[in-house]
Amino acid sequence: MFFVVTVLAIAVLAFRLLGVAGVGRFAGWQVCAAHGMAVMLVVTASAHFVPAGVTFMPNHADMVRMVPPFVPFPSFMVYATGVLELLGAAGLVLSATRRAAGIALAALFVLLLPANVHAAVADTPFNGEVATPLWFRIPEQVLYIGVALWAARSGGTATARRANAASRSRTGEPAVRAPSR
Repeated sequence: MFFVVTVLAIAVLAFRLLGVAGVGRFAGWQVCAAHGMAVMLVVTASAHFVPAGVTFMPNHADMVRMVPPFVPFPSFMVYATGVLELLGAAGLVLSATRRAAGIALAALFVLLLPANVHAAVADTPFNGEVATPLWFRIPEQVLYIGVALWAARSGGTATARRANAASRSRTGEPAVRAPSR
């Protein structure tokens, strides 16, 4: 699980470095966080679909073992949450859908919390390694919820217009004004 937090951190920093290098899309930390979380989600979602025979990374069977006994159709739920993570990742990279995607992902992370608690309490191994302790899993989920909500604040039409105007002002181009209503 520490690997996933590392992926998130490195991706956010890499996008921010692109912003510092002049890539206007990554001029702000919130947008970089949205894209970094999208990268993280593609990595985590992939585990939902990896066959059980694959041992170099978490696989579908590992994810199914995390599902609490009260959740019906655990294998289907693992596939479904993998699809939701991929949709959330796509939603985060598009400014127009970032707000909705961030809020939906925060809700998904809350709904996934029981699986993380169950895996820690039941000492469920993940990828053949020792189970991640609860003291790490809960703050990790809180981090993901916080990043998703923070990134969501950078979405929407008005934010896109501000980013466009800021990008144009740095390059010396005239700002494009939105039509008044």
